Amino acid sequence: MFFFYFNQSIVSCLSLQTVRHGFPYQPTALAFDPVQKILAIGSRTGGIRILGRPGVDCYCQHESGAAVLQLQFLINEGALVTACADDTLHLWNLRQRRPAVLHSLKFNRERITFCHLPFQSKWLYVGTERGNTHIVNIESFILSGYVIMWNKAIELSTKTHPGPVVHLSDSPKDEGKLLIGFESGTIVQWDLRGKKADFRIYYDEAIHSVGWHHEGKQFMCSHSDGSLSMWNLRNTTRPFQVTFPHGKIQKDGRKESCKPILKVEYKTTRNSEPFVIFSGGLSYDKAGRRPTLTIMHGKAITVLEMDYPIVEFMALCETPYNNEVQEPYAVVVLLEKDLIVVDLTQSNFPVFENPYPMDIHESPVTCTAYFADCPPDIIPILYSIGAKHKKTGYSQKEWPVAGGLWTLGSHTYPEIIVTGHADGSIKFWDASAITLQMLYKLKTSKAFEKPKPAEGRAAELVEEDPFAVQMVSWCPQSRIFCVVGISAHIILYRFSKYDANTQIVSLEVRLQCEAEDAISPSENENNPCFSESGSQSPQTHHQHPASPGSGTPEGNKDSTPCIKVKDRMVRVPPGYQAELVIQLLWIDGEPPQQITSLDINSAYGLLAFGNCNGLAVVDYLQKTILLCMSTLDLYGAADPYQRLTRSPRRNRQSTSEFCMRGLSNFYSDSKKRIRTSYQSLTELSDNQQSIDMERSKSPTSDHVNGHCTSPTSQPKPRVPMGPEGPRLTRRGAGRPPFRKAQSAACMEISLPVSHTEGYASRRAMLQQLHGVSMYSHDEHHTTAPYCWSERESRENSFSRSRSSSVSSIDRDTKEAITTLQFGESFGRKSDALPTPCLWVGTSLGVVLLIPMSIPTDDEERLEEPVTIGPSGTALMLKGSVLHFSFLDCMGALIQSPHEVWRDVNAPEDPDRPRRRKLVHFSPSSSQDNYGEGHLAVVCSERQAKVILMPSQSCLFVHNITESSFVLRADVVSVCNSVCLACFCANGHIMTLSLPSLRPLMDVNYLPLTDMRIARTFCFTNGGQALYLSSPTEVQRITYSQEMCDNLQEMLGELFTPIETPEAQNRGFLKGFFGGNSHNFDREELFGEASAGKASRSLAQHIPGQAGMEGMKVAASGVVGDLARARIALDERGQRLGELEDRTALMMTSAETFSKHAHELMLKCKDKKWYQF
Repeated sequence: MFFFYFNQSIVSCLSLQTVRHGFPYQPTALAFDPVQKILAIGSRTGGIRILGRPGVDCYCQHESGAAVLQLQFLINEGALVTACADDTLHLWNLRQRRPAVLHSLKFNRERITFCHLPFQSKWLYVGTERGNTHIVNIESFILSGYVIMWNKAIELSTKTHPGPVVHLSDSPKDEGKLLIGFESGTIVQWDLRGKKADFRIYYDEAIHSVGWHHEGKQFMCSHSDGSLSMWNLRNTTRPFQVTFPHGKIQKDGRKESCKPILKVEYKTTRNSEPFVIFSGGLSYDKAGRRPTLTIMHGKAITVLEMDYPIVEFMALCETPYNNEVQEPYAVVVLLEKDLIVVDLTQSNFPVFENPYPMDIHESPVTCTAYFADCPPDIIPILYSIGAKHKKTGYSQKEWPVAGGLWTLGSHTYPEIIVTGHADGSIKFWDASAITLQMLYKLKTSKAFEKPKPAEGRAAELVEEDPFAVQMVSWCPQSRIFCVVGISAHIILYRFSKYDANTQIVSLEVRLQCEAEDAISPSENENNPCFSESGSQSPQTHHQHPASPGSGTPEGNKDSTPCIKVKDRMVRVPPGYQAELVIQLLWIDGEPPQQITSLDINSAYGLLAFGNCNGLAVVDYLQKTILLCMSTLDLYGAADPYQRLTRSPRRNRQSTSEFCMRGLSNFYSDSKKRIRTSYQSLTELSDNQQSIDMERSKSPTSDHVNGHCTSPTSQPKPRVPMGPEGPRLTRRGAGRPPFRKAQSAACMEISLPVSHTEGYASRRAMLQQLHGVSMYSHDEHHTTAPYCWSERESRENSFSRSRSSSVSSIDRDTKEAITTLQFGESFGRKSDALPTPCLWVGTSLGVVLLIPMSIPTDDEERLEEPVTIGPSGTALMLKGSVLHFSFLDCMGALIQSPHEVWRDVNAPEDPDRPRRRKLVHFSPSSSQDNYGEGHLAVVCSERQAKVILMPSQSCLFVHNITESSFVLRADVVSVCNSVCLACFCANGHIMTLSLPSLRPLMDVNYLPLTDMRIARTFCFTNGGQALYLSSPTEVQRITYSQEMCDNLQEMLGELFTPIETPEAQNRGFLKGFFGGNSHNFDREELFGEASAGKASRSLAQHIPGQAGMEGMKVAASGVVGDLARARIALDERGQRLGELEDRTALMMTSAETFSKHAHELMLKCKDKKWYQF
């Protein structure tokens, strides 16, 4: 008798993004608040990243998705202004953990080019492409009637348009003077009170930026010819200094032509010469020079070369006032793919160590894995090992971006994210408490020899990234780690705290053979599961001497792996150490097919993997291969399909020309360009012309799949055959015979996910996800090759007819192993007790059970063989099988058995012999009162089933989707219960109760626009998931109500109440004769009373979504009222404090003025009029 229980309140009805990690993709703008010490980065996709101290990391997104052109902080006000490419200004409220837009202003007739917000001002200057300057009230976000028209700013005699506004700044000497820079080289200082130009400068070279001296008497401009010009306000007819910092004088006396200086900053110091910092300006004749940032300090010129182009930079200064000595202490440099901060206080200008995970994309990410509730000791030990390999040479000072507040929440637990990369590296990240910090880096390429350059035709077969990681499998309890590489190899690692001298064991597997080479039953009568001899027998500890160019005169490989394992003793450092490498071999010049599934069990000491050819099981304790069979041979007599003998392959050479290129399939001709841009140039649609050519080769070829078939062929009984099958698949010339794993960062391929194009999208998706051409058994062929609507209707009908000979051949060649799972189960209906079993899922929706006999004693386990025999048990589902899990009779998740970690390199203790300690979770251990057996949860890309074992009866079934298909499915635990979480190709995230399979949630989270999301999306316990949202960023989401409730506590505070630093006392005489900037009243000048209203057609005000998303959550009930009252009191107290400070300052100024006036009266009272 079974009792089913499930907590239906574990899943929220609203999916929510939690935090985004990594470097902002395609950055465009940079801003810094010098008082709050927080940094903002805008991107081309409309995203904003706000960074503070470690743990303070917030991501915001504009709804329009328009590129961010410029960012402006309201310094120490907790607000941010963004200018976007759709000519819209947005005001963001940063006084809440999740910033929200308060106001928006959309310009209708002019395009925004530059913005400037003076310190402690509520009026924003906005320059446009037409050369006009508008003024916006920040509080109301309404346009002022005060406008500086371009034709008023320049002289009437000027016949040409000055161009767009590229610079706006107020004079440090007088806030009533506005400096306007036009692209053509025209500079105008506009008197805001008098509404006229004080002076105009017409320069021959285009202007890119302007930097003021803090005294307001001179400024510096950067130009398009690589020059810097210095101007003095006393004489603006010509610059008093023009320099070409990187332009040398040639022999003929002329200057070298230089690149434009895109930005310059002119910062003064008290005790030394001013800093002049600029980007660009190098001479054109030096090709291949990297982007540079130049720092001129007195006569010293330091050129810092950058790895990537400079997007923006900004000097960090001690004071927010532009009329004081700036005292720069650092420079933030925003590159296309990195963020660095340079320390200006040291003469060698060292770089600060970046505390943020900005190097996720150091090598393109190819796969991800997410583990929650890890053993608590795993994070400290990984960190201690990884800390030994950290880089040195950083600045000893603290990270200057130290704003905000963040505390470790009370609802945190150990979480680890694992990322695999194109260069073969593996990174372990600590993801606890919504932060991300790298723990440990593993380089899988160290297990192999360096690839030698190939010659002849073999050069075309060289993999550009031969070590790229395709899949990972990790057991945190036993600390055994497996990596599947793109070169059809698997590496098994063990963790050790000690270094060691070891020799890596290599196993070579022939999981690919011709039909005529298949072993007949008579050749393996004793045990068909073992491959002791014949063409299928793998060779252990053996390296073939053949090289890529030595197989044949043409350079074909034969019976060799793609890359060579080191066959000598190597010294490995503490951490993960390679113990075993399994490689698939080339056969007859054909590359091995990609590995599509993997599972490892530390308690059994077994590793299983499969591809589109078949299945292999390896005993990694004895270093032997137990099973190597084709998928068809696994069925035995229980094959649910009618299969035919294979037709002879037409042209072996035609397919051998298609090489094993993997990532190179997605690279453009220019490898450097794709490495830089991470863009995929591969089309997923079939080449129509190539298909037509393929059809025209034979009058009897299949018009759908290109197979050469006999027009009189009839169904025949299936005969044993090799796992490879015919090599010709439906593809045009030039398409490889398989799709290898590619960089997840390179996948930006639009895929149709609508109902009418579901078949095409599904086929393309599966080719990308599994690396092979596969079809689910519910897909049917018709004589019309491109009737997608008819195919979709047939697909939804789920007919299992196999009468067509073409269909039989096609099914025979495209059945791949899609998922594997070890566990304690019942291999046969007659079994009374659970035994170790391997569950196998295929792309045709078939589930196979393979029972195993494993010795239990430690000594016997290392000496006695493991017996494996396919039972022939087969279950059926719609679509490719994606996931297996096991539940007990109460509906609780049964964990896979595992081995407790032990350090194999630790010194041996004679009193305590080293023995394996196993932890088993038997399904019958606690079910005496509830009957025997357990539940198996099987999920495919179409449906989910709960099967009672050992009777194999289906208790519950649910069709997950009809118009789309499931990409990722996992059984996860949330709030002491378990559920089935699914992510579909149409962007829906769904959860189903277990074991009843009742829908709990269905949220249309995001449309699947590229393969990157499909390949990297993964679920974990606690109601969380992650995916690679861009080539450089990892997005974490949650669908748990408990996680949503705790998220507000876990997020950092962006704004903290800090007193604004006081301005320096300028002195009576300096203030009296130095200008009347303090008497400048912008409200009186720009307000509606004096300036009038702006034209309504010029800009449209758009109110924000109530402005406070965080307040909406707290606004319900007494808690919300108290929170709002508290915030109001805090703001009122802050304003009263500021008023009190200003009153005290005014009284001090009045006393000073009275004292000076009294002294002047005493000095002059006895003098006669003629003595003055």
